[in-house]
Amino acid sequence: MRKYYRTIKEVVGPLMLVDHVDGAKYDEIVEIIQENGDVRYGRVLEIDGDKALLQLFEGSQGLKISTSKARFMGRSIELSVSKDMLGRVFDGMGNPKDGGPAIIPEKRLNINGMPMNPAARDYPSEFIQTGISAIDGLNTLVRGQKLPVFSGSGLPHAQLAAQIARQARVRGTDEGFAVVFAAVGITFEEAEYFTEEFKRTGAIERTVTFVNLADDPAIERIATPKMAITAAEYLAYELGMHVLVIITDITNYAEALREVSAARKEVPGRRGYPGYLYTDLASMYERAGRIKGVQGSITMIPILTMPEGDITHPIPDLTGYITEGQIIVSQELYKKGITPPINVLPSLSRLKDKGIGKGKTREDHADTMNQLFAAYSRGKEAKELAVILGDAALSDTDKLYAKFADAFEKEYVSQGFDTNRPIEETLDIGWKLLRILPKSELKRIKDEYIEKYL
Repeated sequence: MRKYYRTIKEVVGPLMLVDHVDGAKYDEIVEIIQENGDVRYGRVLEIDGDKALLQLFEGSQGLKISTSKARFMGRSIELSVSKDMLGRVFDGMGNPKDGGPAIIPEKRLNINGMPMNPAARDYPSEFIQTGISAIDGLNTLVRGQKLPVFSGSGLPHAQLAAQIARQARVRGTDEGFAVVFAAVGITFEEAEYFTEEFKRTGAIERTVTFVNLADDPAIERIATPKMAITAAEYLAYELGMHVLVIITDITNYAEALREVSAARKEVPGRRGYPGYLYTDLASMYERAGRIKGVQGSITMIPILTMPEGDITHPIPDLTGYITEGQIIVSQELYKKGITPPINVLPSLSRLKDKGIGKGKTREDHADTMNQLFAAYSRGKEAKELAVILGDAALSDTDKLYAKFADAFEKEYVSQGFDTNRPIEETLDIGWKLLRILPKSELKRIKDEYIEKYL
């Protein structure tokens, strides 16, 4: 029998202090029962002797502490999991949001799972096809990888996230593939867009969706990504599925951490974010990957908007340290009408070499990828030179490179948000564009591939 405590001392913002508490544990769930029978929930943030500091989920507005009582539940936040989660939409605390019945759980899992043991990790090596040329051809996503998307406010990262969730698949296997989609701190319109998009294309059947709205409490915002990863761990390691986790927007998650940290009067770190932001993000990202001897895997695409488009801001900066590369969404390309506006030159997938080549994509993939990067880079330089000195300053070869750069953006990068390109089509478009250049310029491709594909 759990005790009720009528020793609530004070409430400041989302924080509550309860005195004379016996045996409380960190992260334990607490019920706060009001005189009229209304129940609010919180969790233990800090314990000092017999004092417990709680963080309220729904905030403290209208709460009368003199007549309320607290009951400590003896467990952390948990998620009810079962195979029936696929095709369902939940809120940020794991409650059904689609009007359907509650999940009958096969298990209840603590959402604060452990990062993967590095010694048990298996090296990512299989190609995941997203159907997006700028990713598949040049910054390939590999199963078990963490590949974030860095965007800016007003850019179409929501459409990009929905496109990846709809189109991603593991080629050449009949193994189960699922998507866990977590929307953190988004508007009601965005939430409607994602759910309608998944229903329209039938992708909802293999998707578990968690939606936390901008007006939901900060504590729920902190729980949502962990709910999603916990669901992914169950699908991957209990049911042997290959799971792609997409979380948008990590910036809203970090803002919620900062809000709670400020309420606790912690010493702020860079730009007011808590000093443990790196550790906190790492404990989340590092739950993705592959485990030796286990069939399932978790691949993660966290999406974040860089405040003021600043890539040195703490959130993208720390995310870049922990993950294996980044896909950069560009304002400049978006203004030109290129969709998805992925800037391939500063984008990087550190594991791309592991997932391409014969038997995975195609034998010519690595060579054409290097040649396209080099040619596009030189073409951009030629165009910049032409702006300063005029077209007359360019050599004939440079003019061809400038022409290549324009064609590359229009035909290779720009494909719209509804086109799903198989990797063979992406590679063939690359060869078509390389025909703009003289054969003597294709120095990064083996002669046998030039003979076979050009």
